[in-house]
Amino acid sequence: MSSQPHIVLPWIVRRTRLPLLSLRCAHCRTGSATTGDGRFRVNANGKLLDVWLLVRCVACDRTAKLTVHERMPVRSIDPDDLHGYRVNDPELVAARLLDPRLAHRNRFTLDWTGAWRLDVRSAWTDEPWPVQVDVRFEDPVPVRPDRLIADGLGLSRNEVLRRTKSETTLSRPTSTDFTFTVMPDPRLSLGRPGPAAVGRPVPDRSGEVDLRKIIRDSHPSTGRT
Repeated sequence: MSSQPHIVLPWIVRRTRLPLLSLRCAHCRTGSATTGDGRFRVNANGKLLDVWLLVRCVACDRTAKLTVHERMPVRSIDPDDLHGYRVNDPELVAARLLDPRLAHRNRFTLDWTGAWRLDVRSAWTDEPWPVQVDVRFEDPVPVRPDRLIADGLGLSRNEVLRRTKSETTLSRPTSTDFTFTVMPDPRLSLGRPGPAAVGRPVPDRSGEVDLRKIIRDSHPSTGRT
């Protein structure tokens, strides 16, 4: 049997909403905040501009400001961004929140629990093994590949380690695209997974996974989307 993958399947990790922020409230000391409706505050001082992203404590609703720009020359800010700050553009809110420089500057981390899903476009057929899966991240959601694969295929994590090959370290969280190959189960006589081997939806351990049922009688994807 050839070691080259015969089927290539696309998986996509994408957010379902903006993540919460792990940020200590100065008023009630609760450690979680939200961007809420998504608003910026812009303050002009001559030719200099301050821009903040406003967040709210999930417990007491107290507003806090995250510094986006501080005493920045107006001319150095992209006109489209400047307009977006003034009209509270939702896409710009998301872009700034997900920018790791904002988190570093304001000392918070993102809490992705319940804020993402895994879209599995899979079809198992009578085509020969092995099967390659390309995982693409639309948003920087940190996930452990071994858990993601286990949830996506309905396998135990031990089976994932035994039956998959990848150049990515499976036990280390990542938000970077990666590829893995699923090998046949040597304990099975057939060259394809049985109903108990693949396709059981299982709860996600680190996010909100919306797994579509794996269809076994459809034609496989061959790398085309």
